[in-house]
Parts: sequence; C-alpha cells; structure tokens
Amino acid sequence: MRVIAAMSGGVDSAVAAARAHEAGHEVTGIHLALSRNPASYRSGARGCCTIEDSNDARRAADVIGIPFYVWDLSERFHADVVEDFIDTYAAGRTPNPCLRCNEKIKFAAVLDRALALGFDAVVTGHYATVRTTADGGVELHRAVDAGKDQSYVLGVLDEHQLRHSLFPLGDTPKSRVREEAAARGLLVADKPDSHDICFVADGDNAGWLSEKLGDRAPNRGGEVRDEATGEVLGHHEGSWAYTIGQRRGLRLGRPAPDGRPRYVLDIEPVSGTVTVGPRASLAIDALHATELRWCGAPLPAGTVLSGEQITVQLRAHGAEHRAEVRVGDDRLEVTLLDHAEGIAPGQAVVVYDGTRVVGSGTIASTHRVGAAEVGDTSLSSVGDEA
Repeated sequence: MRVIAAMSGGVDSAVAAARAHEAGHEVTGIHLALSRNPASYRSGARGCCTIEDSNDARRAADVIGIPFYVWDLSERFHADVVEDFIDTYAAGRTPNPCLRCNEKIKFAAVLDRALALGFDAVVTGHYATVRTTADGGVELHRAVDAGKDQSYVLGVLDEHQLRHSLFPLGDTPKSRVREEAAARGLLVADKPDSHDICFVADGDNAGWLSEKLGDRAPNRGGEVRDEATGEVLGHHEGSWAYTIGQRRGLRLGRPAPDGRPRYVLDIEPVSGTVTVGPRASLAIDALHATELRWCGAPLPAGTVLSGEQITVQLRAHGAEHRAEVRVGDDRLEVTLLDHAEGIAPGQAVVVYDGTRVVGSGTIASTHRVGAAEVGDTSLSSVGDEA
C-alpha cells in the first residue's frame, strides 16, 4: 500500500514509520506544521509540533530512507482545536484538545488529503490495534501495553477512518519500542514523551486563556463559595482558571473546619461563581453524553449495553468503570457501577466492550452521588487539576 506516516518527531511515530516501511509499504513521512508561529508552542521534549520536532522527524525519515514533507495545517488546527479549546473553557466546561486533534486533524484533514493524493492509509505511532472481523468489518481495540494504551483518544474515529488507519505499535510494550528505535539508529530513541498542551507555550493554561479569551470571557471575576454553607471563601479573576476536581491554586482565605482540602465542584460561567467542597462531593454515579461517534456501525436508539465486559473510560489515562449504557437519539445515558470523581462536562466518555472500543460521546452533564452517600476511601485518586 501507499501510506502516509504522520511523524511527530517522537520515538513512537518514528518506529511506526520504520515498521510500515519494513513491511513493504510505500511510505511517505509527513510532519504537521500546526502553528503559524512555532516559537509560541511548547519547545523541547515537552512539545509535539515545534521546529525542533520537525527536525527530529526529518532526521528519522532520512535514517529510515523514506521521503519527507511538512504539511501546513495551522489554519485548520487553529479553527478546529485551539478555538474549540477556548470556547469550551468559556462555557465552563473542560476540553480535551488531543482528542479533538485526532478527530479533526490527524484522522480527518490528514486522511482526507492523503486519500485525495492517492494514498491508501495513514500510519501513526498511537498505541492501539485495528482488527478485521470475520464478516469484513473493522474494530478498534486497546493496545497490549495498558500503561500506554491510547484507544481513549482514538474513540472519535469512525469505521471509514479505521479502515484507512495503521497502528503498528499496538502489539508492543513501550520499552521494546525504545529498544527497537536505538537498534535502528533513530536518534529519538531516548527522547521523552510529549506532555501538556502543545499550543500553551509555558504550560500556564489560565494565563493563556486570560490573554486569548478577550470579549468571549464569560466573566472577569467572581466568588468562590462553600458547597455546604454558601459562605464566600474568596474571589477569583476568571472562572476559566478552574477545572472540576482542582485542589491546588484555590487561594481560599482559610482551611475547611475539618482541615481537609477543598476541591472545585462546580463552575457557573455567567455569574462566575466557583463552588468548592470536600473530595467526597466529587463522586458521580451517572452521566449523559451527546455528539456520539461510533467506531463501527452506529448502534440504534434503544440499545442497552450491560454486563461484566461493558466499561467506560472518562480520562485519557483514567481507570475503567463498569457501567450500563443506554443509547438514545444522539445521546448516551451512562449509569456507573463504580463511582467516578472529578468528571466535568466537555470531557469524553469512551465505551468499551472488553478491549473493543464501541464509540464515544462528549459529556454534557453528570449526576453526583452526594458526600453523605460515599466515603473518601471508596473514591479513586484525583489530581490537582482533574
């Protein structure tokens, strides 16, 4: 096959391209220029779209022996990923820009261009597997390396996109990928993985949003209130600086009476009110999602998925939760059999049947269990910014 290898400049995409070439495919490497001003993006090992990364990708292509080009998708990236990120925070929700990039850029814009140019598929270094079923269908499954599995951020891919996608690393642990890269003479063998949001240069989301929101800012400040008493505990300069489940950086005047940390429980973008309370109040037992994407044939309204094999994942590196999933008209109603915490509207829910990805949706609302019904010890851990 003639394939495009999307090369980020990291070790995974380099080894994926090398494996595709070794398998006999006619491979062309491409690097995505996603910023009109690359200096404004994260640099060094923590980025994925900088000039340094482009140079690393080019050197890897030279070692592999494949042609290499840079595709400028900066306008599309800004419109579909950066603007979506800004708008979602302005609405008091929590976006996932990496998932949106996979949906709109890597497996829409890139794949569409590749097919138009006569290529058959796109190769990436994602850790996931595509399987062909006995009846000729395709399925997306988790990678064998659970710690690196990226099927969650690929849960937005449809059947057409999966048929034209190759994930050569899905059957390999990350440690072996690095060993293979070194054996192939790829200089990125020891390059650290990319982290954080590539278009926020210094990692300060709140500061970046404060500068970029402009007239779209829903407020320029508000109160931080206690969930139980309604007491005003402090003030802030913009609700977009907060995410559901956040613990640090609240700048409250005094600690809770019981001495335990407080967490962000709710964000009201119009009034600017941020509600905080105990960790136990973060627990949810249900949610509903919209903007459905199916990794295969769409499930009709009225379908109920249940049983030990049915789980959902609510964060890119989060735990699986047993669940019952009801399919409606462009909506999912999810009942969690294991409580989750710190889950915010705007995040994605990805549905699994065993290792197979069924589909995904964008969380529109959640139902809290209530602090009185759940103890802290029954909850999974939550980060400083969930």
